[in-house]
Amino acid sequence: MTKIHPTAIVDPGAQIAADVTIGPYCVVGGDVTLGEGVVLHSHVVVEGRTSIGARTQIFPFASIGHAPQDLKYKGEPSKLEIGTDNLIREHVTMNPGTAGGGMLTRVGNHCAFLASSHVGHDSIIGDYVVFSNNVMLAGHCKIDDYVIFGGGAALHQFGRVGKHAFVGGMSAVENDVIPYGLVVGNRANLMGLNLVGLKRRGFSREQIHAMRDAYNAIFADQGTLRDRVEQVAERFADNADVMEIVNFIRAEADRAICMPRPGRGA
Repeated sequence: MTKIHPTAIVDPGAQIAADVTIGPYCVVGGDVTLGEGVVLHSHVVVEGRTSIGARTQIFPFASIGHAPQDLKYKGEPSKLEIGTDNLIREHVTMNPGTAGGGMLTRVGNHCAFLASSHVGHDSIIGDYVVFSNNVMLAGHCKIDDYVIFGGGAALHQFGRVGKHAFVGGMSAVENDVIPYGLVVGNRANLMGLNLVGLKRRGFSREQIHAMRDAYNAIFADQGTLRDRVEQVAERFADNADVMEIVNFIRAEADRAICMPRPGRGA
């Protein structure tokens, strides 16, 4: 049974599924879709062409789906899609897409966005992603599955972060972060592989050793990055984990690859 607090303002055009809970002083716009079991705890605002998947919980003072923070935005009917089983804590902001970025911002499933984190327009976020407090994601970013951002980290617009990567707290990330990578600093540098995360996710010792060998070869001091990547691709052609890194680096992108600090090599 849907529960809507008498102080909430819900537009009649909103599509509200069964078992949704809308707490005190929430505002829900007419183009909003709330999936089964969604909970808006209190003082939550959901506007625009926003859909929220089943069992997602949103905490007080979150602002979801308002116009993107892009001065070129002219009111085009862009969308924000949020998947299932997400946790969206206090003061989180998420913006829809723009005409210049595909008209869509999308958040996957089973993600956690802690207090005051921000998802910029036209960004695409995978599953099981964690934003710690005050994480800032600019527009047009792409975040793959199982990525974790430490508190106060920021990613430049059009940035990419590969799956299972870890971005350290307070890091300012200008360039793309390889899958399984660990980056730290202002400006952020690649510090190695996210070994703790890989072990927690159940990667075997053999898998980790292969990725470490490939990492050392890719970020060695000799030759060019392009040549080293091609050598690793040939050597590890049958290793799906390593090829995830190789294909990420090979992919066409707007940003350079985040590298180790000069002189540190692999």
